[in-house]
Amino acid sequence: MKHFVIVAILVVISTFLVKAGLDAVGLLPVAASAQAGPIDNLFNIQFTLISFLFSLIVVFMLYSIVVFRRKPGETGDGVHIEGNTKLEITWTILPLLTVLGLATIGAQALADTRRIDPQAMVVKVTAGQWFWKFDYPDYKVSSTTLYLPVNKQVLLQMTSQDVIHSFWVPEFRVKQDVLPGRETELRVTPIKEGGYKVRCAELCGTSHALMENPVVVVSDANFQAWITEQQKIGATSPEERGKKWAAEFGCAACHSVDGSQIVGPTWKGLYDHDVPLANGQTVKADDAYLKESILNTNTKIVKGFAPGIMPQNFRERLSDDQINDIIAYIKSLK
Repeated sequence: MKHFVIVAILVVISTFLVKAGLDAVGLLPVAASAQAGPIDNLFNIQFTLISFLFSLIVVFMLYSIVVFRRKPGETGDGVHIEGNTKLEITWTILPLLTVLGLATIGAQALADTRRIDPQAMVVKVTAGQWFWKFDYPDYKVSSTTLYLPVNKQVLLQMTSQDVIHSFWVPEFRVKQDVLPGRETELRVTPIKEGGYKVRCAELCGTSHALMENPVVVVSDANFQAWITEQQKIGATSPEERGKKWAAEFGCAACHSVDGSQIVGPTWKGLYDHDVPLANGQTVKADDAYLKESILNTNTKIVKGFAPGIMPQNFRERLSDDQINDIIAYIKSLK
């Protein structure tokens, strides 16, 4: 009996130390949504159980190795034990009750994370290879950055344009697959202002690792100011909107507007000029050519540039109005 008391005390001490070590490591990122609370509670229970089971196994093993090791001169076998029915019943019932308890807590956590707020703001999420796009139907605003007001539930209505993706902001904890051909939903209530990232948690192709977009949680006043700013941009000239889309969708990373060469041809002085192609032909850079070059990037390759560099998913990412705005912006770059 003495040995069991000593081992029990050591298991308790070890459990406390292991759990403290796990907490100190910081296994979970900051909790930035109301949905993270019940999920983190479930995680903490599991971490405690893991610490206990680890200690139960390791302490018993090490204690047995040290205390019950074979002494010098002992050559006989240990005591042969056939079994212990009470012990077997105990270690069957206790894990069963533990699993049922965790299932109950998990079901409650799921209910808490899916609790509906009838005043939730709707955001339409579109996923594709390899991008995220966010539309705010109540405000008629579109963005590649997910702006959210703090302490307000958001209903994300999500769909994919190609393969299965998965919407995941680690600080929000909750995650939801985004499927082609159907709409899935996810409810999030941000509680901490700051900048985060939405990532795709489903292997979706060659650029899966790069499929991430900013998430910005701000006060309600700052969110309304951002909405107002976006609406003003929508009411500006096509050239100004095109400049915004060029920056937002990454066009400016490859196409300069000052005549210099970055990755692709410069946009300065491009419109209505002859463009030499890799196949030896020449084409006029009119509206039709520019639109074709955006939507079907490998159809007409400019001389001196390699095919396959420009993303080939702008048909899914850009609306017709956004394409026309970008063309208007290119026209203005004399």
